[in-house]
Amino acid sequence: MRGVVYHGPGDVRVEPDLPMPTVRGPRDAVVRVTKTAICGTDLHPYRGEIPGFESGTVLGHEFTGTLVEAGSGVSLHVGQRVVASDIVACGRCERCARGEHYQCELVTLFGYSTVVGAALPGGQAEYVRVPYADVVLAAVPDDLTDEEALFAGDILSTGYAAIQATAMLPGQVVAVVGGGPVGLCAAMCAIAAGAARVVVTDLDQERRERANRLGFTASSPAGLSAALARAGAPDGAPAVVEAVGTDAALAAAVRAARPCATIAVVGAHHAPDLPFPAGTAFARELTVRFVVGDPIRYRDQVLALVRADRLDPAALVSHRMPLSAAAEAYHLFDRREAFKVVLDASG
Repeated sequence: MRGVVYHGPGDVRVEPDLPMPTVRGPRDAVVRVTKTAICGTDLHPYRGEIPGFESGTVLGHEFTGTLVEAGSGVSLHVGQRVVASDIVACGRCERCARGEHYQCELVTLFGYSTVVGAALPGGQAEYVRVPYADVVLAAVPDDLTDEEALFAGDILSTGYAAIQATAMLPGQVVAVVGGGPVGLCAAMCAIAAGAARVVVTDLDQERRERANRLGFTASSPAGLSAALARAGAPDGAPAVVEAVGTDAALAAAVRAARPCATIAVVGAHHAPDLPFPAGTAFARELTVRFVVGDPIRYRDQVLALVRADRLDPAALVSHRMPLSAAAEAYHLFDRREAFKVVLDASG
């Protein structure tokens, strides 16, 4: 089978003769992939930002497809369309029972080497093995396409989790630091939850323009306070999402927050030391929550909102390309010439 394989920074290749995955236990399944996407998380190894990321890793953690083989412990049936959670968790331990799937003792991620748990080949391939498929997979509703369901497996559920973590109330103004796919997913989810206005800030002018086209208020970081004031939050936003994962973005989120606000940090931070404006956060009595999206917990709610036309993930897709063009797609995505790429693996 074909799959997208990491060979080092800047070097991904579509290899034609990868071994076919098979069911290894009663809770395993094999999915024939139809749609898969490149996530910003995939760019970290591509850019050489994760030392020790194993060459030979089949990449990708956002995918939908059709179940072609299932163990006896999987209730989904062969032929059913499914969407996978990027987080692989057992679903039966104490932490999973609390809804803390990323904290599962057996947690791993598709296509991400050994960064989180044991290595597991990813979904940028024609077929993929899914452990704990009774937990990790969910059926795609009949009235949704595979692409419409795709982002419930990661970025849309992550944006939803971020908004939930802010404890946003209907009628409030929300600030989102970072106008990438996850940031705009959070902005969409804020509107679906009843936000009066969402102000999205990003350094990149094209991303600000995209945010404006989607109906949000966009600003540069320097103009964020003024934009919030015009949106009806002169003292800052009561709910803030940081969707970048840099020191500067976290500092901007603190500046955007009104007193007693909650900041949901959903951007992936990897630095062992973090400069943080603690004095400002203390004086304003801010709550700062680090959030990893949990599709297993939130995908049903997200899929329901997509079905009701209250979320439109297709608006994020800038490029639709065949799986065979994955190397070019990574290049475009890395250079920000593509905003969100969906790869078609069905051909």
